[in-house]
Amino acid sequence: MRAALRRRIRDEQGTTLVETAFASGILLVTLAGLMSMGSIATMHTENQGHLAPRTTEYAQDKMEQLLALAYTDATSDTVVFPATAGGGSGLAVGGSSNTAAPVNLYVDWLGNDGSLLGGGTTAPTSWFYERVWEITCAAAACTNSPPVGIKQISVTVTVRSAVGGFLLPKSTVVALKASQF
Repeated sequence: MRAALRRRIRDEQGTTLVETAFASGILLVTLAGLMSMGSIATMHTENQGHLAPRTTEYAQDKMEQLLALAYTDATSDTVVFPATAGGGSGLAVGGSSNTAAPVNLYVDWLGNDGSLLGGGTTAPTSWFYERVWEITCAAAACTNSPPVGIKQISVTVTVRSAVGGFLLPKSTVVALKASQF
């Protein structure tokens, strides 16, 4: 009995070509599945972990610039930074939160590094982020003389393109500005 067992073990010295091919096939199928997961993870990391927070950051930056203006300011140019004393809309009621239809004096364009490229409804060729804002009356009436009411400021930022071509990251920040400030 021992001799037969030794002979049997000696005869099975290694794996066969069929076993190796079968194991390689299982490995390839597993790796193919993991590669698709890796591409999905990379896409979500770039879109939701990088681009979406940057849109929020740029919306917040514009909101801070607008909130720093006086309630009655209707002429400061906020398309430039820092805002200049004339040639713009300041906190005048107007604009649009629709990035597909920007309103002049209520839109500016940023490069992929966040650098300001200017305003106007025609996008520069190198733009990557579009930033639009809208100012509305949140109370019954908004008047500058005397200053009365509450203005609602909405800033929306979107990107030109996203990894995978899916839904573009977009952020909107909203704040209220009272006439006392």
